[in-house]
Amino acid sequence: MIQRFVFSGTGGQGVITAALILAEAALYYEGLNAVQTQVYGPEARGGSARADVIIADRDIWFPKVLEPNVLVCLSQMAYDRFSSLVRPGGIVVTDPFYVRRWVHASSREFELRLHDANQGAEVGLNVCRLAALSKLIPAVSLEAIHQAVVDRFPGRFREANLLALDRGAALVSESVRTF
Repeated sequence: MIQRFVFSGTGGQGVITAALILAEAALYYEGLNAVQTQVYGPEARGGSARADVIIADRDIWFPKVLEPNVLVCLSQMAYDRFSSLVRPGGIVVTDPFYVRRWVHASSREFELRLHDANQGAEVGLNVCRLAALSKLIPAVSLEAIHQAVVDRFPGRFREANLLALDRGAALVSESVRTF
């Protein structure tokens, strides 16, 4: 088993934090191999951001994702730039609040209203996204992501992120019937 994820968007959207949580969940709580890399613009917020995660049950020899199985886009610029890279049969996840998409014949596209599910809150949106991914792509369990969130966030941030985790999982549980 090997899964290649690319999280993309702009700085400040939690792209890199989401990738770190996914990699930690796979490594520490699922006993898998994981590697995470990131690229972001010189701006702290508003510049482009990309984070790659590879999860495998064997050795990982190259840390960069060239053809993702899963692409998550949180900005139009990221979607326009990376959606053509997805492997045939791969998955592209977008939120219509951020991205206006067009259908690529070689990938399966899921449009999830994560911004709405998280009640417009930016805090925890990245965790909401991870919960949705764990339901769509069973590479890492929701329980492992839950534990990684508990470990990463202190106090009031932990509670907000755990609530977002529940919202993302519920959204996909409701939406999957329509896909």
